[in-house]
Parts: sequence; C-alpha cells; structure tokens
Amino acid sequence: MIIGSDQTLAFEQKILGKPGTYEAAFQQLKMLHGKTVVLHSALALFNTANQQLQQTIVPTTVRYRTLTDEQIAHYLEKDNPFDCAGSCKCESLGIALLESVQSDDPSALIGLPLIALTTMLNNAELSPLQAHS
Repeated sequence: MIIGSDQTLAFEQKILGKPGTYEAAFQQLKMLHGKTVVLHSALALFNTANQQLQQTIVPTTVRYRTLTDEQIAHYLEKDNPFDCAGSCKCESLGIALLESVQSDDPSALIGLPLIALTTMLNNAELSPLQAHS
C-alpha cells in the first residue's frame, strides 16, 4: 500500500500552496487574517498488489482570527510554518490563529485525513481494527 496526501488552500478564487519563506508566510497571513478559507486535503491509497487506486479530496473550512503584524511575526518566528498551506501549523501554536474549523474529517486540517484513510483501508480489507497476518 502506498499512501499519498497533500494540501492546498483556496481563497478568493485563488489556490495558495506552501509559502516556503518567512516573507511569503507573512504576506499569506496578512491576506488571510479575519477571513474564511477552504483547505483541500487530497488523499490517495494505491494497492500495488491489485493496482487499485482510491482517491478523495477532503475540504476543511477555516476562519482565521484578526491578527496584528506583531502577532503574525511572533507566530512565524515560533512555529516556522513555511511548509504548510495557509502558513499555519494547527497542530501546534498555529491553532491560536484560528477562530473556527469545520470539517467532516477534522484530522484533514493537519494534512492527512485519517477518517478518509480509514475508510480507504477498510475498502481494501485492511481495517486498522482487525488483526492482520
């Protein structure tokens, strides 16, 4: 089994990827603060034994808090989220940037939708809740 997952952020008919640098992350957060965005977490599970591919995209709607330049700078210096869509590591200090999160699969926010992955594993008869030999 091969698992692949990645994430992008949709905002005002634009797709934003990972910022890569402090400057790009600062600009992303300046643009996104106080706004609602949708993160799209793509997930694929490929079974090499039977060549079966399962794939899905899990949306997560996020509302950023209104932030000052000083708060943005402090956050970026502490968390270094330069490899995260939306310049936010929600699994650490980045959660403080968010006002609300809505998703059928909350784990998708960190980039790997575990509820969707469990469904795919069940479909492949590899339930995480069963013993496998």
